[in-house]
Amino acid sequence: MSTFPDPRYAPSDVVAMGEDLRIDTLREAYRKGIFPWPHDGLPLPWFSPRRRAVIFFDELHVGRSLRKTAKRAPFTFTIDRDFRAVIRACSEADRPEQDGTWIAPALVTAYTRLHAAGDAHSVEAWDEHGALAGGLYGVDAGGVFTGESMFHRQPDASKLALLFLIEHLRARGSVLVDCQVMTPHMEALGARDIPRAKFLDLLAEAQARGLRLF
Repeated sequence: MSTFPDPRYAPSDVVAMGEDLRIDTLREAYRKGIFPWPHDGLPLPWFSPRRRAVIFFDELHVGRSLRKTAKRAPFTFTIDRDFRAVIRACSEADRPEQDGTWIAPALVTAYTRLHAAGDAHSVEAWDEHGALAGGLYGVDAGGVFTGESMFHRQPDASKLALLFLIEHLRARGSVLVDCQVMTPHMEALGARDIPRAKFLDLLAEAQARGLRLF
């Protein structure tokens, strides 16, 4: 039995409300193009934005400064080496544009379980001393990676982790990464908004291809 309605017909960005964070619920949500995004004072809302921010890999823009950093930065990148450390760092990251963090302990627990189930993944950037310099985590929605959050402790570490992820995904046949909603950082990398229906079509195409991203 389906937990979520078809988001194509939702009149707003919010398609459902409810605190169910079980693995099966999260898996169904992401594979339908839906994700939870807590807001203070509300039961947990589940979003499928009418305008979806994505980076198409053939439109990726890496500025001159970031290219220079990529050449000299002493980072080593890994996938799924320390998911717990990454999601906790994301939950603790200072975000001046937000009132605290939306990654509450219940979400940390839920996504850590989703990681153990094979759906959620992390990318880590390690410095030359073996310290975690930055990273990101997100969910494989069945052939499209949906980014959830990033953090950095050293300049550009999270952006370079994203570039590493994009090359990894490209090598496995993927053509885009889902950024969910637009941010200045994503826009600078070439992200653009597309209609929800177009995103859902692209998601269905990737799922039909049976892409194995990890």
